[in-house]
Amino acid sequence: MSKIMIQGTGSSVGKSILVAALCRIFKQDGYSVCPFKSQNMALNSYITLDGKEMGRAQVLQAYAAGLEPEVYMNPILLKPTSDKRCQIIVNGKVYGNSTAMQYHNMKLEFKDMLKEHFSDIESRFDIVVMEGAGSPAEINLRDRDIVNMGMAEICDAPVVLAGDIDKGGVFASLAGTMLLLSDDEKRRVKGTIINKFRGDVEILKPGLDMLEDIIKIPCLGVVPYFYLDLEEEDGAVEFNKKITAPIDIAVIKLPHISNFTDFDALKSEDDVSVRFVETPEEFGDPDLLIIPGSKNTIEDLLEIRKNGIEEYIKRYAGHGIILGICGGYQMLGRSLKDEYKTETNIEMIKGIGLLDIDTIFEKEKVTTRVNAQSIHELNTLDGLRKIDIHGYEIHMGTCAYGEDVEPMFKILSKNDKKVDLEEGAMNKNGSIMGTYIHGIFDAAEFREYILNNIRSLKNIKLKRSNVYEDLRESNLNKLADIIRNSIDMNKIYDIVKIK
Repeated sequence: MSKIMIQGTGSSVGKSILVAALCRIFKQDGYSVCPFKSQNMALNSYITLDGKEMGRAQVLQAYAAGLEPEVYMNPILLKPTSDKRCQIIVNGKVYGNSTAMQYHNMKLEFKDMLKEHFSDIESRFDIVVMEGAGSPAEINLRDRDIVNMGMAEICDAPVVLAGDIDKGGVFASLAGTMLLLSDDEKRRVKGTIINKFRGDVEILKPGLDMLEDIIKIPCLGVVPYFYLDLEEEDGAVEFNKKITAPIDIAVIKLPHISNFTDFDALKSEDDVSVRFVETPEEFGDPDLLIIPGSKNTIEDLLEIRKNGIEEYIKRYAGHGIILGICGGYQMLGRSLKDEYKTETNIEMIKGIGLLDIDTIFEKEKVTTRVNAQSIHELNTLDGLRKIDIHGYEIHMGTCAYGEDVEPMFKILSKNDKKVDLEEGAMNKNGSIMGTYIHGIFDAAEFREYILNNIRSLKNIKLKRSNVYEDLRESNLNKLADIIRNSIDMNKIYDIVKIK
């Protein structure tokens, strides 16, 4: 069985995208390949077909490998709720909430489970492409490591170490990482990759030779800085602040913002600008305002109330269009009740009050994949008709409707089981909307409907929206081409022991 692990000198050096690239290259070359990251820390998550939760980075990697995402690709997901606490997701289900120290002390409990998952993957695929987290040189975590060298040891995997040259100091970070590894760990490292390079590689080459002489590890290639419409890990995302296209969509950047991958499909439209707002001064007068999901809805509502953004939202509601997604949907209501204290010690808080709904937080998290349809016929390029949407739910609250709202969608299936449920809410004139469905803009029909309404108001030519999944496939193939042309794939195949 062949395997390779991409580790990095730190967070955001490009590990996730390199793993996705290798998955696509191996797939193109005719191998069955599977991504694997034992432990991921992220606020962007996804719901599988069987209703389980996993990190979004491994979802992209699964698509790159030509697979349906499944939780064995990411058995442990940590979702921070504050600087020192997180929710622990194990095998797709909530395991509990803990402090950083509590989780650090329990990590070794998962060692056997991770070993079993990896053994199962090994038996079913030609190649496993693994991803580390952060840096393997975090020596204070070494004795309980289950994601970097600790995981490489569990499955006896060779390691390639990636460094980000765009931030500067890449030679020092690679050499320093190697310096802090144990002798056994050093022996696992078979090569390095320099990532995000801008400039003339010929000028860089003397440095590569000197680095190889210092660490005695070959450099497998230099990857240029590039931009493709592919999602990255939470920490790697740059939150745009500027209006760059005719349609201005503003997203409130909540302190605990989650699933901001919801907006990637909007970014793929060439006449759409998606920017993130943190202060009242940045608010402006957008064509659409989105209040996104949150891992701590109540605390984030208190924060936008404190910093003045809530007042701007209320003023904007008098003439603008607002969409709340998940936590943002809950914030738009009249009240939020948390009797079980699932998020904070606050049992009840007043909402923004723009939707006639009340939210009650429950003990159990809802995690479902959904297919739905608009309740009303909508004015589309094809005339009046109901439009289809798809996405997924991740929430711990339910909403009770008041008299001044009506549901937006009818859910037709949850996790492939037929249902007939009302979902979402909007005010009487349709200018204030809310839904629990993440990924709603991935559905081309809904994205097209919303954007063409804005185009019509701005006298911009109406247009069709592309199928986002097709765009993702195209960009994964472009990614594979970039990496093939940048690194020595013959050496990669030597490392995975395939000739």
